[in-house]
Amino acid sequence: MEKFPITNKGFEKLETELKLLKSTERPNVIKAIAEARAHGDLSENAEYHAAKEKQSFIEGRIADLENKISRAEVINTRVLSGDKIIFGATVTLGQVGKKKNIVYQIVGTEEADVENGKISVSSPLARALLGKKIDDMVEVLSPGGSKEYEIENIEFI
Repeated sequence: MEKFPITNKGFEKLETELKLLKSTERPNVIKAIAEARAHGDLSENAEYHAAKEKQSFIEGRIADLENKISRAEVINTRVLSGDKIIFGATVTLGQVGKKKNIVYQIVGTEEADVENGKISVSSPLARALLGKKIDDMVEVLSPGGSKEYEIENIEFI
């Protein structure tokens, strides 16, 4: 079983979702199925079929989350330090030719969210940044062409 890295915040988010599905969503859908059954003929009962479909989704998501939680290698980013970019680092980048800086935290694939400043450790940008230091230049090939960045700051939050 292959482990994958995840921050402590990302792991807590997975656990919270799993708890919600097991304690709230699963019982609600079981209740909805029972109510739909009480309406009679199941072959033409849209409520029953919708509830069964939702139950299938919930059970699949629970199995997926349990698998991910069992394979997670939780990394507490608050205790990390150093002058090189590693998993969990929050990096401030200056794009060459632009005045605006961008800030990304390098996280696991399960918690990546570019719009909220979290990029996957397996993304081309993160792979280019790993091992670099402040003031290093990084060139990243993207579908939109080559982009060059200067590393302006490294933090561990």
